[in-house]
Amino acid sequence: MNRRNFLRNSSLAGLTLSTLTLGACNSGSAGKRGAEKTTGHHRADNFELNEVTITDLQQKMQNGEYTSRSITQLYLDRIEAIDKNGPKLNAVIELNPDALNIADALDQERKNGKIRGPLHGIPVLIKDNIDTADKMSTSAGSLALADNKAAQDAFIVKKLREAGAVILGKTNLSEWANFRSTRSTSGWSSRGGQTRNPYVLDRTPCGSSSGSGVVVAANLCVVAVGTETDGSVVCPASVNGVVGLKPTVGLISRSGIIPISETQDTAGPMARTVRDTAILLSFLTGIDPADAVTQESEGQIQPDYTQFLDANGLQGKRIGIEKSFLKGHPGIDTLLQKALDLVKSKGATIVEVDILKKTGGLSESEFKVLQYEFKDGLNKYLAKTNGQVKSLQQLIAFNKENEAKVMPYFKQEILESSEKLGDLTSTAYREALQKNRTVSRQSIDNLLREHRLDAISGPTYGPPWCIDLVNGDYSTGYGFTSPAAISGYPHITVPLGQVQGLPIGLSFFSTAYTEGELLKLAYAYEQASQNRVLPTFKTSAALS
Repeated sequence: MNRRNFLRNSSLAGLTLSTLTLGACNSGSAGKRGAEKTTGHHRADNFELNEVTITDLQQKMQNGEYTSRSITQLYLDRIEAIDKNGPKLNAVIELNPDALNIADALDQERKNGKIRGPLHGIPVLIKDNIDTADKMSTSAGSLALADNKAAQDAFIVKKLREAGAVILGKTNLSEWANFRSTRSTSGWSSRGGQTRNPYVLDRTPCGSSSGSGVVVAANLCVVAVGTETDGSVVCPASVNGVVGLKPTVGLISRSGIIPISETQDTAGPMARTVRDTAILLSFLTGIDPADAVTQESEGQIQPDYTQFLDANGLQGKRIGIEKSFLKGHPGIDTLLQKALDLVKSKGATIVEVDILKKTGGLSESEFKVLQYEFKDGLNKYLAKTNGQVKSLQQLIAFNKENEAKVMPYFKQEILESSEKLGDLTSTAYREALQKNRTVSRQSIDNLLREHRLDAISGPTYGPPWCIDLVNGDYSTGYGFTSPAAISGYPHITVPLGQVQGLPIGLSFFSTAYTEGELLKLAYAYEQASQNRVLPTFKTSAALS
């Protein structure tokens, strides 16, 4: 969950990037960070697996240059050097102690002539709200669940294991997927601490899939899995310079994932390339009897999403561009105009649209729905765990009893306000849900139909804002996640470029189950633009 979506429609909404500094952040804003020593503005980075793809790694294993074990060890060493030491990105909350043994078993399968597919032997990091039935905990970043050992794998973890992936570890996140406080700081959790942006270390990694975005950007793995309710895949992807896909709700099972919203939650792939995103997506989908909404994807699931990747995929397409984003921050304006010129040169037609004006009044009803669904879903999840916290009420009490450790910077207003609400039979809940679904879906579908559009596009977010544990996240006037999130429709972001070394993403979203078409558009744009840039771990945007 990205709390800034609600800020965008509040009193902060008029605060655009042109009024905000892109210079140095307050050196004390990230807690203990000021005590760390740095040796310069940039860090030399000669990691031998920098920017490799899934296909690269498969070829290296096929020709004997690497094994799954050697690749896994390289990433473990990389995490120790970059995440735990060095710049200390703090993106990995826990490593799988069995990762090397799993890699060994997969190497043996390869020697025996069994290769499960493109993920065979590939290390993958997953967000720490996704159950794994192993020695790792599933905590949502909360100290209350620090010892929560799942009884069984989440559905998508089973799928990954069946595909031959090595579950390397869990990524840090905004605690409770950023659904704890009205002034939380993205990327901070009481169990994992503060995750940092690898491009500029005093800037936000965004939330809630902060760690998943950072580990991909910083080459701590080749691909990762995040989750999104509203913005939590595409925002971290955008501000960390990678690709992120939030699929249609129902394409990927949520069973075994700590919930916020049964109507908006979904897992999603994160990668450095659109192709790797498509590969990972192909192994996450599936109909799950434990998640009824996946029944709606019957006949919609594609066995291989790479089939849609076409470098000429923009030819003849009609793209709606959000007109409110055409003039804002001059740096973003320049990037966007360059992107639009490129898209048109590849045969697409650009049409100005105003989707945010049509859906902008839904923030209050969206928040109401999420509160009701969070209480219901979390109580059901916690009731099945073996820990001391078995309900939202007990979680609130635990946090109060351990306030110094759990709530040193911000509190738990959202948890408390959610606990006071009724159940899902409430009229207030049902009316808000109906409003959200009707307005969001009709607005998008009508716009697509009226202008004969293949997708709607615009900058995903502005540049990453300063990490500020005193004041929390703040609005920068950009945010393009809510229409697709509230409607449950798919949304992909791909690197658009940088403003003073800070990454910006370009979004494409459309109607339900159009993942293939969105991947096609994103791939064509990616291949033509080549905007992905390796992070250099700068200490501040003000330093060159």
